[in-house]
Amino acid sequence: MRSARPSLVLLTLGMLGVVLLSALGIWQIERRTWKLALIERVEQRMHAAPAAPPPPSSWPTVTVASDEYRRVTLRGTFLNADETLVQAVTTDGPGFWVLTPLQMADGTTVLVNCGFVPPDRRDPATRRDGVAQGVVSVTGLLRMSEPKGGFLRNNDPAAGRWYSRDVAAIAALHGLSQVAPFFIDADATPNPGGYPVGGLTIVRFPNNHLIYALTWFALAFMLAGALLRVISGRGRAGASDPRWGSRRAAVRRLIGAARNLSRDTGPDARAHIGSA
Repeated sequence: MRSARPSLVLLTLGMLGVVLLSALGIWQIERRTWKLALIERVEQRMHAAPAAPPPPSSWPTVTVASDEYRRVTLRGTFLNADETLVQAVTTDGPGFWVLTPLQMADGTTVLVNCGFVPPDRRDPATRRDGVAQGVVSVTGLLRMSEPKGGFLRNNDPAAGRWYSRDVAAIAALHGLSQVAPFFIDADATPNPGGYPVGGLTIVRFPNNHLIYALTWFALAFMLAGALLRVISGRGRAGASDPRWGSRRAAVRRLIGAARNLSRDTGPDARAHIGSA
C-alpha cells in the first residue's frame, strides 16, 4: 500500500500535466487567431485613404488598438525652433528622428516625426532646404507616445538626450500647450535637400504562436504516452518491477520540462511595433 500512494500522486500529477499542456496549446491557437486579425486590421489602416487626425474631443479615447497606424493628413505650420532629435537606428544606419511640432489652425499642436537624419545632419543648418516654412500639409501614420525612454535608457530632457518619442515630455520641455497625445510618422514624400528621410516606419508583429502551440501539444502527447506506458507496465509487472521506477522518473522529467518551458514562453507581450 505504501508504494501505491506515491504512484497515485504521480499519475494524478501526470494527468493534470496533460490537461494543462493541452490547454496551453489551445490558448496559443487562440492567440494566433487574434494576432492574425490584428495584422490584417493594421494593414487595412496603413493602406486606407488618409483622413483627418482625431480631434481634441476624442484625444482621451485614442488607443493603440483603435487608432495606431491610421493614415492621416494634417495642415499647419512647423514650429522649427522647437525641433527635437531622438536617437534612432534604422535601415539607413544610426542617427536621429527629427520631431517638430506642427501647429494647426485651431491652435492645437501635433508632433510630427519628419524623418531620419544621420549624425552629420543633426544640425538644422546642414539641411536648411528640408526645414519647411509656412503652411504645409503632412501625411503619415498615427503613432502612440513612447514614455519613459528606450530599452535600458531613460530620456534626459535637460541634457537633450532622447531615446524615445515621449510626446508629453517633449511638449513640456518646449512649453507647448494643447498637444495631441500621439505623434505622426511622416510618409516617404521627399523633403527638399533629401533630409529628413521619411517613410521609414517598420511594423513588426512577432507571431510564434503556432510554434508554441505545437510545442505544448507535443509535450502533452509525450506525457500522455509516458503515462499510458507506466499504467500498462504496472498492470503487467506490478509496482515492484524495476522498470516502474524508471518510468516514474521519466514522467517526473517530462513534468519538469513542461514547467521550465512555461516559464520561458510565457504570455506574448504586446507586439513589438515601432520604427526601427
